[in-house]
Amino acid sequence: MEWQAYLDREQDRFVDELIELVRIPSISAKPDHAADVVAAAEWVAGKLKSIGIENVSVMPTDGHPVVYGDWLHAPEGAPTVMIYGHFDVQPAEPLDLWEKPPFEPEIRDGLMYGRGASDDKGGMMVPIVAVEALLATTGRLPVNLKFFFEGQEEIASPDLPPFVEANRERLAADMIFSADGLQWDENTPQLIMGLKGIVSLEIVVTGPDADQHSGLRGAGIGNPAMGLAQVLATLKSPDGRVTVDGFYDDVVPLSEEDRQAIARVPFDEAKFLAETGAPAAVGEPGYSTPERLWARPTLDVNGLTSGWQGAGTKTIVPAEASAKVTCRLVADQSPERIFDLIRDHVERVLPDGLRAEVRKLPGRGDPLLVPHGHNATAAAAAILEEVYGKTPYRTRVGGSIPVMNTLLEVLGVHPVMFGFQHDDERMHSPNEFFRLSAFRRGQTAYARLLESLAG
Repeated sequence: MEWQAYLDREQDRFVDELIELVRIPSISAKPDHAADVVAAAEWVAGKLKSIGIENVSVMPTDGHPVVYGDWLHAPEGAPTVMIYGHFDVQPAEPLDLWEKPPFEPEIRDGLMYGRGASDDKGGMMVPIVAVEALLATTGRLPVNLKFFFEGQEEIASPDLPPFVEANRERLAADMIFSADGLQWDENTPQLIMGLKGIVSLEIVVTGPDADQHSGLRGAGIGNPAMGLAQVLATLKSPDGRVTVDGFYDDVVPLSEEDRQAIARVPFDEAKFLAETGAPAAVGEPGYSTPERLWARPTLDVNGLTSGWQGAGTKTIVPAEASAKVTCRLVADQSPERIFDLIRDHVERVLPDGLRAEVRKLPGRGDPLLVPHGHNATAAAAAILEEVYGKTPYRTRVGGSIPVMNTLLEVLGVHPVMFGFQHDDERMHSPNEFFRLSAFRRGQTAYARLLESLAG
């Protein structure tokens, strides 16, 4: 396999290129970084052109752009394969917890540190350089190939549904593989068979038209901060069950077969707690921790804002309080229905003397379950077993990639997660890192996958 020798020979250059990409602060959530997201798109497009991918373009959406490119010269009868990934990243705050600046990537002990190194710049570079090796050594690819990379995954891809619909012919494919994905650990592969959906919202509670003196007026008016706290406390019971009426109505219950399959996957709860720093595992009663993480819906408060938070004391009744909330959803929950249920709940339990508005935040995603016997999943399983020497675990994850459902709904193809990141790599947290050993192993896996699909 000449491409294998090429990958070995060029590995230092590939690492240097990944460092270049990670340096770009392509934070899709922050408007002042919009130009950086474009810069990352242009970097990716330039890389695709340099390896021989054709029809490469940075395509606009109503928000951050998409990068598309293809190579469509495979023999008659060969499938058309799409590879998906994203080049936007999460905000890096809190900055003071990073050992090194988040956009100054550094390699230590075989790990590349930097925001986006794992999620998903390292992940999406894996198939790019695998394809480079195939083209450089054979002058061709065994399948027709399309790259589809986006710049807004970290804000739930709000502009992708109309974009995919408008470009359905260009994006049409027989199989889709996502480079945004996870392996179980360094020595054990996994196939992710389910992703959770997501709905994001903000609860804003208001009272007086300006902050008021807590002594002179506080005893006679509602306090938005206290009212918000009371509202949030009604969303879940102390034991972790969501108490919004109707929240669980559409959930497809876990079958005994589902629960046995999850139980077969080894889960070290002590290690899980050590990695998170949490004192105990908690959650919806009646389910194991893996079942809660992978296959049960959640409701979480992501942030709270109200009143005086500086040094010392400022004795006020704040005029406003707000909380950002997300729910991770499972089949067959609808993001729109869950939003409506929470809005109705807030209106029902809001204390007297206050007003509340529940605002839907950009981006949404339906839950995704891959059917049993799926052909691309079987192909991926065979390659993972070949590369790792082990049969992959079949799991679900609590994360969401909203565009996966968009691709299924518009193109009629179930995407398969084929990424080589690991869930301990501090994605979305300070000191994110990516294993260079996984970077290299993933390249071999992608090259072998494309070769196997030609048959």
